[in-house]
Amino acid sequence: MPAEWEPHERCWMAWPCRVDFWGDNLAATQRTFADVANAIGEFEPVTMLSPPGETENVRKLCSDKVTVLPVRLDDSWTRDSGPNFVKNAAGDLAASIFHFNAWGKKHEPWHNDAALGHRLAEYLGIPTFSSPVFMEGGGINVDGQGTLLTTEQCVLNDNRNPGLTKEEAGQIFRDALGVEKILWMPGDPDDTETDGHVDGIACFVEPGKVLVETCPATGTERYDNMQANLQAITGESDAQGRDLEVVVIEEAYEADRRSDIFASSYINFYIANGAIVMPGFGIDRDQEARDQLAALFPDREIVQINIADIAVGGGGIHCITQQQPL
Repeated sequence: MPAEWEPHERCWMAWPCRVDFWGDNLAATQRTFADVANAIGEFEPVTMLSPPGETENVRKLCSDKVTVLPVRLDDSWTRDSGPNFVKNAAGDLAASIFHFNAWGKKHEPWHNDAALGHRLAEYLGIPTFSSPVFMEGGGINVDGQGTLLTTEQCVLNDNRNPGLTKEEAGQIFRDALGVEKILWMPGDPDDTETDGHVDGIACFVEPGKVLVETCPATGTERYDNMQANLQAITGESDAQGRDLEVVVIEEAYEADRRSDIFASSYINFYIANGAIVMPGFGIDRDQEARDQLAALFPDREIVQINIADIAVGGGGIHCITQQQPL
C-alpha cells in the first residue's frame, strides 16, 4: 500500500447527505466539504461522489476542478467506506476492501456505503481483494515501506471483530495491504464515534518519522490517554529496521466542542500533490499547528480550512478524503 505522500491520480470525496445525522448543520457541512474539495482541486483532480438528487447542489458549490459522479450513498466518509488502493510490484492498481458496518453499527442504513469500495473498483476497472475484517481506512496509516499504524480500540472492538486477536489482525493486514510490521497504539477513549481511529492520533510524515497528537491539558484523563499512545510508539522501529523518530503536535484542545463527538485533531489532514490541506478551528493554536506542518513538509504549500462544521460530525479532512495513487 503506497504512502499518502506519494503522487496521486486523484482524490475521492463523497457529499454529506445523512440528514438525521447532520441535522440543521447539513448545509454548513456541505459548504465546508466544498471548501475542502475546491482547495484540493487546486493541486490534483477531485471526484465528488453525490447522491443523484444532489448533483446540482454539488456543482453549484464546487469549482470546475471538481468532477461530480452520481452514486448511491449513505453518508460522506470516503476514507472509511471507500477502497484502500494498493499496487503490485509492476505498479498495477487494485482495491483492497474491508467490510464496513458503519463503525460498529452506529448509523443506519449503511448498505450503500458498504458497497462503495466495490462500486468504485468496478467503475475504475481494477481488481478487488476483500478482507475478512470489519474495518475502516481511517483506522490504518502506512509508510509505503511495509509499516502500518493502527489502534487496538478500533480493530479489536467487539462491535466490529469480536474475538479477533492482534496476531490474527496483523496477518490480515499483511495479506490485505502488503505490509510487514504492525505498530499498535491503544486508541482514544474519548472518540466514541470511530472508536479510536488512528488518523486522529498519529501518522507517518515520511519513512522513519511519525507525528503523534497529544493533549496540552496536563493532569487530565485525556492527557494521560494521549500520552499512552505516544509511549506505545516511542522506541519502536519500522519494517526496515529504522528507529522511529517521533514528533508531537498538540490537538486543538481549546476549540469550541459543538458536539459530544467533535474531532479536534490537527493530524487529520490530507496530503495532496504539492500541498497539505489541514484543519483549522478558529483558535490561536491553529497558527502553531500550521507552522509545525510547514516545517515537516517544506516542499508543500500549507492550506488551512476551518472545519468546525465537519468536526461536529466526529471527523476531519483526512476522514472525508481518499487518495488514488498514480
